[in-house]
Amino acid sequence: MGFEKFGRVSFTAQTKAGAFVEYLEKGELRGTRCRSCGRVYFPPRADCSFCLSSDMEWFKVEGQGSLVSFTRVNYGPTGFESDVPYILALVDFNGTRVFGRLGKDVPEEQIAVGMIVKAVTSTLPGGQISYEFLPV
Repeated sequence: MGFEKFGRVSFTAQTKAGAFVEYLEKGELRGTRCRSCGRVYFPPRADCSFCLSSDMEWFKVEGQGSLVSFTRVNYGPTGFESDVPYILALVDFNGTRVFGRLGKDVPEEQIAVGMIVKAVTSTLPGGQISYEFLPV
């Protein structure tokens, strides 16, 4: 499976970590872990940049996470101009840091570092698949 179904705008059709999209279609957010050295990656990678091993395994990003940082995007890059404004967030899920968007229906005045969120998958217009963070 190609990677062209991920996100609003996909700039690549093929990747060695294409199973990421298959997991999203099943409602699962996943990263990869190197079986050789234990490094954890999100976004997922097919090869470890630390020990250079290709012996990677998939793991679920699940449960609740804590908002570490966030920013309001007012000027979108190519392909995302019509989405602004939106909130990009960095969330810690038990030591694994995951970045993505905060749900667009979350009132900005309620967003705070330390708030508890969960990751949910979503189907976008045109059949694209993605994920976002929602408050618990």
